[in-house]
Amino acid sequence: MLYNTIPHTEIKVSKICLGTMTWGNQNSEKEAFEQLDFSVDSGINFIDTAELYPVPAEAKTSGRTSEIIGKWLTQKKNRDKLVIATKIAGPGDYTKHIRTGGFSPTSIKDAIHKSLKRLQTDYIDLYQLHWPERSTNFFGIRDYKHNYNEKWNDNFNEILNSLDGFVKEGKIRNIGISNEKSWGAMRYIEESNKCNLPRVVTIQNAYSLLNRPFEGDLAEISIREGIGLLAYSPLGFGVLTGKYINGTASDNSRLKLFPRFSRYSSPEATNATKEYLKIALDNNLSLAQMSLAFVNQQPFVTSNIIGATNLKQLAENISSIEVTLEDDVLSKINEVHSKIPNPSP
Repeated sequence: MLYNTIPHTEIKVSKICLGTMTWGNQNSEKEAFEQLDFSVDSGINFIDTAELYPVPAEAKTSGRTSEIIGKWLTQKKNRDKLVIATKIAGPGDYTKHIRTGGFSPTSIKDAIHKSLKRLQTDYIDLYQLHWPERSTNFFGIRDYKHNYNEKWNDNFNEILNSLDGFVKEGKIRNIGISNEKSWGAMRYIEESNKCNLPRVVTIQNAYSLLNRPFEGDLAEISIREGIGLLAYSPLGFGVLTGKYINGTASDNSRLKLFPRFSRYSSPEATNATKEYLKIALDNNLSLAQMSLAFVNQQPFVTSNIIGATNLKQLAENISSIEVTLEDDVLSKINEVHSKIPNPSP
């Protein structure tokens, strides 16, 4: 395993992070424990969850993933050897069963205390804001269109002040953002610099062969300001394994269970995936390994968040850390990207 240091901290995290959003829905507690054991034995020390997991977010399952992790941590007694990241759910219809107060001080307090209890821990290494409160283009919306009627008021300072209190209490150690845009990232940096408030050290956004908008303004911010990318959906909901093209997806695969998750399934994305699959096969690689290796090699990526529903998938995904893509492979990948750019923003 390879490791990176989270910017502005002394925390070393595995370059592969274990994602957990299937646990408690697609995966049982027993299967989750097996994935955790295998991952730790493979050198992974970084685990990412969220209060709304598993997905799809539903009232009956909300928080179940964190509870599973908490049981495993208690059983293994290895909390001090791991880096645990979780998130407070942003506002909207998708999460109104959790709470409706956005990132208000009361909501942040409620979310942190509940996460600590579910995870059976005294502290959270990285606490993230799952998506912005304001109206902006995230979760597959390609372009920004301003909503002149939105009720949101700038509350970056208030959020950082709320989180600062929990940092001082030792309940959270560092903060991150997720599904955020360049303007939001810079506003957090501005407030932390101006008011001596906790600094955002990571940004968890989608990034894959089918989704490369991060390489624009956010890549520069990431490198110049020191905000490490935690890349999620590096396999595009499993599309970049080739299993949907090849017809080998199991009945338990995400897109068969939840076909509404269509972000990576447009005709353009399918055509791009077919071309990436050819590149992988021509170079004796699986499409999954090539796709993950591409993410692993980016200079702005601190950790690549993988997920799996079985140990065979997990082993293949973790082994991508051993793959280095040569310049000719990267050149062919970029030829496809030039022809079909960002089909799944």
